[in-house]
Amino acid sequence: MTLRSLFATPIYDASLSTHRSFENFRSELEAACRMLAAEDAAGRAWCRANGYGGYTSYASLDDLPTRASVFGELKTLLDRHAKAFAEDLAFDLKGGRLKLDSLWVNILKPGAAHSGHIHPHSVLSGTVYVVTPPGASALKLEDPRLPLMMAAPPRRADAPQGAQTFVYLQPQPGTVLMWESWLRHEVPANRAKAERISISFNYGWR
Repeated sequence: MTLRSLFATPIYDASLSTHRSFENFRSELEAACRMLAAEDAAGRAWCRANGYGGYTSYASLDDLPTRASVFGELKTLLDRHAKAFAEDLAFDLKGGRLKLDSLWVNILKPGAAHSGHIHPHSVLSGTVYVVTPPGASALKLEDPRLPLMMAAPPRRADAPQGAQTFVYLQPQPGTVLMWESWLRHEVPANRAKAERISISFNYGWR
């Protein structure tokens, strides 16, 4: 008997923490994120209007790599990771390339969450984690077959990770997680007593 595992859903998991000046870099990223949260009045207004528990620059700023040099440095690092992931996924870009379309800051207050969603019109999406205090939310990933399972029974509690309906990945400062943009994901309620800070991004095919 042969059991084939087909149509896998790869998750790219890397870390920036191996860089010799990582802590300085991480501290600069944190300072830049907090600076935006303090100065971006339009972003704060959007968060209030849309019930976002903290701050995000998603709907207000689209120029982070040129707004602060540390975001530009982060873009250079993410470009390399996106290129490596695209190679592992065997993408045939047909002479094109993956381009960073958007980069935004997320500062999630204690108790706040980000409900399940996908990233339409993108190829790869992901997040780099800047501050993850004890109790900070994991990234919750959903089996993309879930809407098609209909009458399927639930998975056993001891099911291997690849067979589970939901998988929770607990990042550390410097963790880079990346996935194909059609994969539904969410951030459960932040159980930490402090803010969880991350920077999310999308890559498109150009």
